[in-house]
Parts: sequence; structure tokens; C-alpha cells
Amino acid sequence: MRRKVRETALQVLFQMDLRKKPLSEILSVFKIPLNWKDDDRSFFLSLVRGVEQNLPEIERIISAYSLEWPLYRMPTIDRNLLRMAVFEMFYLSDISVGVSINEAVELAKKYSTNDSGKFVNGILGKLARSSETEFKSLGVNKKE
Repeated sequence: MRRKVRETALQVLFQMDLRKKPLSEILSVFKIPLNWKDDDRSFFLSLVRGVEQNLPEIERIISAYSLEWPLYRMPTIDRNLLRMAVFEMFYLSDISVGVSINEAVELAKKYSTNDSGKFVNGILGKLARSSETEFKSLGVNKKE
């Protein structure tokens, strides 16, 4: 079910990005599926709110690991998958880094370009292998 929640969060983040609207405006017209359990709703809201609230830091991290691909040049789906995965990797301690990467890669393969799975995996893999010192230089702490 978490993959479905991530897919839905991706849709909302995509709309925010494409329309240049705040999350509150997108959520005001968005219907959370009725069959979701409270945990699913909570996870969904933590993803979309977390990305919005931490966007400058998340984008700083992504930009540091995608030097040849500025955020504005990335496909919108890839950009938002990276945002979501970086949020999970740095802010959600109950999700392993490997799961965050795998989910982002699978969603990239499903919803984006033929090369997106490799692209997303490359950036997130580099990020996962980085040292604490590299993160501190960006002003962030690595999740253990």
C-alpha cells in the first residue's frame, strides 16, 4: 500500500510543481482515497507536507549530487521523485534508505522516461554512499 501512497504523493507534488501552487491549494481539490487507513493518510501527508516544508534544503542536496543536471532541466516526474526520496532519506527514520531508493527507481521506471530509473538511482545511490562530512558541508545531517 505504501507504493500507492507514494504514487499519490507524486501526483500531488507534480501538480504543485507544474502549477506553481502551494500544497494547501492542491490539497483543497484533491481527494484522499476513502479506502486508505489512518497510517496511509498520515504517511501521505507527511510526504507532501515534508517536501513542501523542507524544499530549499532538499533541492540543495539534490543539486549537489546532480551537477550536470540542474533541477529545472530534469523531467518534472524525476525532480519530484528525487524530492520525495531525499525527504524520506533525511527526515523519516522509520524507512530504510534502500527502500526509499528502490521505491523512487520503480516509480521512475513506471511514470517517466526510459532513462529515468537509472538517472534517479544514480543520484540517490551517490547520495546514499556519501559521508557525514559531505552532508555537513551542505548543512544537513545524515540519517543513520
